[in-house]
Amino acid sequence: MYETDDEIVIQATIAGVNPEDLDVEIENDVVTITGERTNTEEKKGQNYFFQECFWGAFSRQIILPSEVDGSRAEASMKNGVFTLKIPKIERKKLRKIKVRS
Repeated sequence: MYETDDEIVIQATIAGVNPEDLDVEIENDVVTITGERTNTEEKKGQNYFFQECFWGAFSRQIILPSEVDGSRAEASMKNGVFTLKIPKIERKKLRKIKVRS
C-alpha cells in the first residue's frame, strides 16, 4: 500500500483467482478483500513434497491511513496483480469565517 497526493493505492498478488471471484468492500477506514482460489487440477493419489499455492477461501483487511472516497474507488487485475485505487477526500485546510456584528 502506498499513497500519492490524490489517492491511496493497494496492490496484492492474487494469482489464480478470477476477478469475478473477488469481493472488495470499503467501510470507514478499512478495506476488506475476500475471495476463493479453487484447484482445478485436483489429483488423487499423489503425495506432494511441497505445494506453494494455497487453495480455498481467503480474506484480508487493511486499515487506511487517511479518509477516502470509497464511491470513486477503482479496482483492476492484470497478470495476477490486483490494484485498488481509492481517491482521498479533499478537505480545505484553510477556512475563512466571517464575523457578524
